[in-house]
Amino acid sequence: MAFEFKRNNILIIGIIAVSAIIAVRLFSLQILDKEYKITASNNAFRYETRYPARGLILDRDGNILVGNETSYDIMVTPYEVRDFDTLDLCGIFSLDPLTVRETFKEYRKNRKRIGYQSLPFVKQISFREYALFIEKSYKFEGFSAVSRTIRSYPCNAGANLLGYITEVDTAFLRRNPEYKRGDYVGRTGLEQSYEGLLRGRKGYNIYLRDVHNKVKSGFADGKYDMDAIPGKNLISSIDAPLQKYGEDLMKNKAGSLVAIEPSTGEILTLVSSPGIDVEKLASINKYFAELVKDPLKPMFNRAVMSPYPPGSVFKLVNALIALQEGVIDTTSRYPCSMGYHIGRGVACHAHPSPVNFTQSIMMSCNAFYCYAFRNIMDNKKYPGIASAFNKWREYVTSMGFGEKLGSDFPSEQGGTLPDVSTYDRIHGKNRWSSLSIISLAIGQGEIGVTPLHLANFAATIANRGFYYTPHIIKGVQDTLINADFSQKHYTKIDQEHFNKIIHGMYLAVNAPPGSGATATRAAVSGLDICGKTGTAQNPHGKDHSVFICFAPKDNPKIAVAAYIQNGGFGATWAAPIASLLVEKYLKGEISRKDLQEYVFNGNTIVNVPR
Repeated sequence: MAFEFKRNNILIIGIIAVSAIIAVRLFSLQILDKEYKITASNNAFRYETRYPARGLILDRDGNILVGNETSYDIMVTPYEVRDFDTLDLCGIFSLDPLTVRETFKEYRKNRKRIGYQSLPFVKQISFREYALFIEKSYKFEGFSAVSRTIRSYPCNAGANLLGYITEVDTAFLRRNPEYKRGDYVGRTGLEQSYEGLLRGRKGYNIYLRDVHNKVKSGFADGKYDMDAIPGKNLISSIDAPLQKYGEDLMKNKAGSLVAIEPSTGEILTLVSSPGIDVEKLASINKYFAELVKDPLKPMFNRAVMSPYPPGSVFKLVNALIALQEGVIDTTSRYPCSMGYHIGRGVACHAHPSPVNFTQSIMMSCNAFYCYAFRNIMDNKKYPGIASAFNKWREYVTSMGFGEKLGSDFPSEQGGTLPDVSTYDRIHGKNRWSSLSIISLAIGQGEIGVTPLHLANFAATIANRGFYYTPHIIKGVQDTLINADFSQKHYTKIDQEHFNKIIHGMYLAVNAPPGSGATATRAAVSGLDICGKTGTAQNPHGKDHSVFICFAPKDNPKIAVAAYIQNGGFGATWAAPIASLLVEKYLKGEISRKDLQEYVFNGNTIVNVPR
């Protein structure tokens, strides 16, 4: 009996103790903890969002590429709206009265879901409209103006690489619940890549409502308000004047122009043409449908998204592999009688024959590289074509081809690079040979590279065998950038072999007249430009014009790739354009005014480029 009594007492004491704990906690939450009351009693408060200024994007010298300017949104809290003069409100903002009435019909229909929320009503109004609204705001209970910043573009260049911002949609909100309706988010380019740093953090002011749900005053003298935190400023690697000059060179041409600083991997210029004018970028919603429907695809960033055939510039890749594998050397000579005439054959242009290694680069001989490529594939140290091909592919990927380079550009593509299964599928397992894939010798066939790949390859040659991951942002305030951007990526080719191809590249540009060199049009006195032309076959029309180069030969400061769709020979358009960009960067002015005028006036765009 005593035991039973004692057990009951313990149970009663336990219940009392638990009840006391709950009572104390409820008292703390309901009476003492004002922050809990703020969030739990939203109907008593009105939250007014304070939008942060988005971070600026600067060029490498501190010039503003993307800035901010003040704009205003008109917000509405449907619960607070009383009868108003619809025509008067519409007159301020040039709205359709029928549309406004329909909008409020939707508000009434969803009043329970909306509650006391404030919703965007009119976005990005002019200062004149803002001033007129403020003057008449006493007539429109439940409406308010919120200050925001919108993007401005002091430099009319770089729209495709910068990206744009737009209001979040329902699909985005489902994936990113930290955003709310009316928020803006970066789309494409740097705006998307660095959204997390650029966006900042929203703040708010809390206002107290009275018993009639009228906003009475700020709550607790602003103690619980939260300041908006501006986004971080980005320092890009882009040279704004060079970017603008590159876009001028590419006017009326489809393709891309990319320049990299070899010693850092920083992208100096990234041009996709035709591109977006920054005036349209600033009002992207107004022009979006027009841009999407444009057959010239201005929103498609060819520099990082288009997998082109590299053409003859890819001969340098095969040259390096053949040297590394020991199947040719600088004394090797092969005949060329307007091409390689074994199997299906590969045509070539007229030039002296036979050619040695240096001449093969200087004159861009197709036959030489057909012999070199077959030497790689038929090398007896490998048990068969598949094994030799896998080794070749290993070398190629070590130079950055066939995969994404890992840049900070959100839409970067990896290009295309065939593997053994590709040819097993095309020709049948064990039914293909070096002759079956001979087009790879000259950068044709089943290979596709982006202009960024080609510019990175030019930088790799300039560095004699390594590259840094190409990137556009070089610094962010108080934030470390991707550590991988400072890591060297070495190829599987010995450094000594790069000097051998550089000699041929130097002569391709700087050999005397009559030598058969293909890129003498790119020569600039005192700059020691080293380059390689390419003419990429195009099954859809006129061939593409390609050129890669770097300068100076020793201690290079810039590496460039120019790819001009339907531009014909590499020396016709790509070489002049790339060399003018190099001259502008290294000298600050252009000495070859006639060549510059030729490029400015040129038009290579066909109806619908690839």
